[in-house]
Amino acid sequence: MPTNNSTLPQYIDLAIVGAGVQALTLTTHLLQKSSKHSSKFIVIDSDGVWMKQWHHQFAAQQIPHLRSPAVHHPDPNSYELRRFAENRKNELFPPYDRPGTKLFADFCHEVIRRWDLEDKVYRGKVRQILPIKHRSRSGFQLVLDDEKSLIARKVVLAIGSGEIQLPEWAKRIDLDRLSDRLCHSVAVDLRHLNLARERILVIGGGLTSAHLAIGAINLGAKVTLMTRKPLQEKIFDADPGWLGPKYLKDFHAETDWHLRWQMIHNARNGGSITPEMMLQLRKASREGKVALNQNCQVSSASWQDNNWQVNCQDNNKHQFNRIWLATGTKLDARDLPLLKDVLQVYPTEIVNGLPVLDDRLRLPKSNFLIMGALAALQIGPVARNIAGGIRACERIVPALIKPSLVAI
Repeated sequence: MPTNNSTLPQYIDLAIVGAGVQALTLTTHLLQKSSKHSSKFIVIDSDGVWMKQWHHQFAAQQIPHLRSPAVHHPDPNSYELRRFAENRKNELFPPYDRPGTKLFADFCHEVIRRWDLEDKVYRGKVRQILPIKHRSRSGFQLVLDDEKSLIARKVVLAIGSGEIQLPEWAKRIDLDRLSDRLCHSVAVDLRHLNLARERILVIGGGLTSAHLAIGAINLGAKVTLMTRKPLQEKIFDADPGWLGPKYLKDFHAETDWHLRWQMIHNARNGGSITPEMMLQLRKASREGKVALNQNCQVSSASWQDNNWQVNCQDNNKHQFNRIWLATGTKLDARDLPLLKDVLQVYPTEIVNGLPVLDDRLRLPKSNFLIMGALAALQIGPVARNIAGGIRACERIVPALIKPSLVAI
């Protein structure tokens, strides 16, 4: 249950902003190394519960299992999920025993219970973070939407994937007026739709677009999946070599941050689709239920006579009842309101939206730490994944518990 709002402390040693899977991973790793920290931190999230957005997304897009293997999860013991699944082996999917959505959700609830974290999430939206610099004490004032605030000596920013990305042609459309007919994938909930005989355009070449396409077909729709590049088939969104020294050795040896950014960009190389989803798409394509329209982009779309009239760059025209944009999200440190005041006091080099953090994932000379996609220049291409959260904990936790590693 979310913490009662009246219990917001005035001062706390550590505030974690966000209650997603990476924040949960951080709290368990922190408590494993130092149980005395259990009373010294608070997690603040607008939903007031752990991993609400995560669970919602998997349910809304009817995703059957995770893309990551069973060893990647929020508990510090990498074998804990397999132990939990002892009597549920049929919910581990080959290869690499990727956990089913229900199994993973049940496991996370068990992790929260076992580490006594149910009441650690305070329901509140952090609106502003103001650095405090005094000779005697430095820290950060976190101002919430309801004007309540607290002061934390250290802050970990563990927020999700950022602002949604829209194609240029979509920015010219009144999305509020037509939101049920044209929306970003984050707003699609397959559980509440009746799509019988509808024609739906899904735009994007990642796993989300594949899940939405198959979900819509299962609800009776005929789907066109449009991608600007050829579809890529990969088990993981970045090669497993990025989890260990195979690729990270050269990555960490590279001192040019722009070249590091390029390595991250090349490793992820846009979206990709797992082999099993590709199999389903090809089967649906053979059955005439989905058209795979690759190397194609929309140039314009207009809403006329209860249909989208869509013009493509290859001069073809199409009609659809709905358009779903599985075009991803973009994180840029310069655009984040929560970083605005912090970056003014702790100037930090930004490379293509990513901050150059120190080896403990702090903004230089500060006790402000960052995990998730924004830590990619230090963690590598998997920074946003569960595995990236585990790698981030290896760097962050020592900075939180060892006074000698706390920035001055």
